[in-house]
Amino acid sequence: MADMCTRLALLLTCVVGYTAALPWFLHGRPRGGMLGSPGRAGNGPLPPDQWVTQRLDHYNDADLRTWQQRYFVNDTFFKPGGPVFLMIGGEGTADPIWMVTGAWIEYAKEFHALCVMLEHRYYGKSHPTEDTSVESLQYLSSEQALADLAYFRDYMVEKRGLTDNKWISFGGSYPGSLSAWFRLKYPHLVAGAVATSGPLLAELDFVEYVEVVRDSLATTGPECNKNIQEATDAVKQMLGTQEGVENLSKLFNLCSPLDVSVANDVANFWSTISGNFMGVVQYNKDNREFEGAVGTNITLDVLCNIMNDVSMPLVDRYAAVNSLMMKTYQQKCLDISYSAMVKELRETSWESAASEGGRQWIYQTCTEFGFYQTSDSPNQPFGDGFPLSFSLQQCSDIYGPQFNQSTLMEGIKRTNTNYGALKIAGTKIVFPNGSIDPWHALGITKDPKGTDLHAVYIKGTAHCANMYPARFGDPPELAQARETIKGHIQNWLSQ
Repeated sequence: MADMCTRLALLLTCVVGYTAALPWFLHGRPRGGMLGSPGRAGNGPLPPDQWVTQRLDHYNDADLRTWQQRYFVNDTFFKPGGPVFLMIGGEGTADPIWMVTGAWIEYAKEFHALCVMLEHRYYGKSHPTEDTSVESLQYLSSEQALADLAYFRDYMVEKRGLTDNKWISFGGSYPGSLSAWFRLKYPHLVAGAVATSGPLLAELDFVEYVEVVRDSLATTGPECNKNIQEATDAVKQMLGTQEGVENLSKLFNLCSPLDVSVANDVANFWSTISGNFMGVVQYNKDNREFEGAVGTNITLDVLCNIMNDVSMPLVDRYAAVNSLMMKTYQQKCLDISYSAMVKELRETSWESAASEGGRQWIYQTCTEFGFYQTSDSPNQPFGDGFPLSFSLQQCSDIYGPQFNQSTLMEGIKRTNTNYGALKIAGTKIVFPNGSIDPWHALGITKDPKGTDLHAVYIKGTAHCANMYPARFGDPPELAQARETIKGHIQNWLSQ
């Protein structure tokens, strides 16, 4: 995700067990999903799993197949006549901890709302098909997900007698996009939408992502990007000699010696070591701490302090950043084997490591969105080692030759035509975005003129920061953003 807080949490360990060949940060998605779980005060019980019967294909009346989709309910704050707040699940397991904490829960207390959350099809426990084969994944799309939301909304209205209650949708990252699109496509079902950090423009070559990473790193001072650039140049020079390659394999603790004759392994190496910076910037200083989380103390300041440490050679600093991330995620070695990564992402069993969400999310990028964070911009410090062709190669290698640039461009065109991209024509939608978050480049950061759409651009914050519970030390801009969002909700409910 341009997006997504997109659950898809940076610092979650993989729910199916750590697998070395799958990077912790892939296509803008950390293991677990782009929206991390918030911290939680207290140890009370969380809402139990509940299930709704959904159609497999909402757009084929002749297909009568159904499946069970998971959802959660918290009616603690609800009073008769109060609104219904709908949290939209995304590209990871829906975590019920969101049902008891977060900014939306504070809003629910004030407005006496019923809180519900629907898990996205194909993620978490919501398995529409027997596996994640290409044939099965044809039913994974944002359009099907929106239809799930529409059916679920009417199901809850009937089940709980909510005929006259107003609904407000919430989402962060890819679900932020879904929240906006839900209001756009089903305005009779939802009275307003909070679309946090949602990438609205589907884009094949998302070069702006790395450029925003550059700008975010620059907030620590000019030396960080300069040193990354020089370290990148030094690594590139080392790749030109056998001795240099051997030294790099040791410095970065690779699981097997790097073979520079395998172009995709080299690209995977570049993508992985730059991803160390991208992932940290994307979630810089947010409030995702929760039981079992790791690495929330790693910020862009920490990484830049390492890169600015003149006591080490430049390449050693690059390697030290990598070692810090490996230690954080308990990696014994760094596996940059492209073939091993692709082999794991081809696994179609729900028990496989890929089914944690990586296989599903990459499928969506290969069919609807693109969002590829490439090195194609010359205006960034990470070199040119992971071009667009590297991401496109993954589409065809994982899912088959029919998944290529031509078919993806058609899918991207369809997405932007279907939802309007940055010219979305909806009403009563608020778009919070953080200036540090690279995904804001594909979102709305200024109020569109002559519309009932509202941007909340938050200086100094990262992906989905406004969704997490407030804490001491939050910047004033973030506190004000939460109040501004609450004001919009209040207006929607009063109309």
